[in-house]
Amino acid sequence: MLRLPAALALSALLASTAFADQAPTYGEQLEGFSYPFPLKHFNFHSQGQPLQMGYMDVAASGIANGRTLVLMHGKNFCAATWETTIKALSQAGYRVIAPDQIGFCSSSKPAHYQYSFQQLADNTQALLKQLGVDKASLLGHSTGGMLATRYALLYPQQVERLALVNPIGLEDWKALGVPYRTVDQWHQRELKLDAEGVRNYERKTYYDGRWKPEYERWVQMLVGLNQGPGHQAVAWNSALIYDMIFTQPVVYEFNNLQMPTLLLIGDADTTAIGSDIAAPEVKAKLGHYKTLGPQAAKTIPQGELVVFPGLGHAPQIEEPERFHQALLDWLKR
Repeated sequence: MLRLPAALALSALLASTAFADQAPTYGEQLEGFSYPFPLKHFNFHSQGQPLQMGYMDVAASGIANGRTLVLMHGKNFCAATWETTIKALSQAGYRVIAPDQIGFCSSSKPAHYQYSFQQLADNTQALLKQLGVDKASLLGHSTGGMLATRYALLYPQQVERLALVNPIGLEDWKALGVPYRTVDQWHQRELKLDAEGVRNYERKTYYDGRWKPEYERWVQMLVGLNQGPGHQAVAWNSALIYDMIFTQPVVYEFNNLQMPTLLLIGDADTTAIGSDIAAPEVKAKLGHYKTLGPQAAKTIPQGELVVFPGLGHAPQIEEPERFHQALLDWLKR
């Protein structure tokens, strides 16, 4: 007979499997997926072609404090995954802008694009200019942490504060010995993406072996986008983006950040790009956020660190109340 925790775990697994069997599919720009706030689109030209960025622009629902937070999502996430954070910040009086970067989610998937963090930062800066935002604080998660760092380095006068949630790029995987994957190799890997693989990866790497039924929505969002009518375009852009992440480290420039910076670190996270093909002795050295977080905080001139013991890659999803309290306390100072 199953004990109660084991029975609950089995029930959650069966529920997630049943949901996966429904196999929802979404359009190339995530058409059909429900965003938590009205989704708008910013049309602009970049690299000789018309492009479109999806974004949410949410006004303060509490007493407005006149400040703006720009949220930058991770590689396997979208602006929609900031749902609870947008609500918490809006209730605290902030205007919140959450874009989907080019190549992701509700934004364009160009056939040809020279991806760089500088380019994505410039795209975001163009969006903010269009919205009349001259200065804002940034909150970047995972790959969005690398982008937020690059944005803050490019536009320091426009960034009041910088907060990084389990950012990847706290180490240089290539320099540590992780083999290089070509764009074509990444592409072949991304074409095979399925719900079981994503779920197993995230359970092991993001959540330290744990799984909650509410995580399944984000698995289905990612897989439904990849397996929809934009399958080839989504996989190709994902491959280009992985190449950008692997080859454009920001870790060597943390000491140049000029604004107050907060690292919010779930110390059970083990995310490291390419660790799946690294030699065992290399893999053993990668993705130790318990060490990487404090190291990074020390190199940032106005760096501070909040550690969430036992939490993984997305503390804002695992324990949102605890996460938001820490973030808001820092923002108010």
